[in-house]
Amino acid sequence: MKSRHAWVAAAAWIVTASLSSGAWSQAASQPGMQMSKPPAGGEMTDGEIRKVDPDTKKLTIKHGPIKNLDMPGMTMLFQVRDPSMLDSVKPGDKVRFHAEKAGGAIVITAIEAAQ
Repeated sequence: MKSRHAWVAAAAWIVTASLSSGAWSQAASQPGMQMSKPPAGGEMTDGEIRKVDPDTKKLTIKHGPIKNLDMPGMTMLFQVRDPSMLDSVKPGDKVRFHAEKAGGAIVITAIEAAQ
C-alpha cells in the first residue's frame, strides 16, 4: 500500500512540475517577443534573425560565438524547443538566444529581444 502512495505522490509531482514549466516564459519589452530564461548558468548569444520557417519549425540566425557549444559565429539553421517562439520573431530582429544539443540537433531553448 505504501508503494502505491509513493507512486501517486510521484505522479502528482511530475504533473505539477510539467504544468509549472510555462512559468519560464514571460512577455518581453518588444511586443510579441517571447522571452524564455536559459538554464541556470546558460549564456545567451547575440544574433540576427535571417529567416523564419513555420513549416519546418526552424529559424535561420546569423550569430556570434556560441560558447557553451564551442561554436564560432556563423549563419545557420536552428530547431526551436517551442514552436510558439517562431511567432515572436521576424527577419531582421536582433535577438539573444540560448542553444543546446538535443537529439542530434542544435535547439534554441530560449530567445529574447536584444537590448
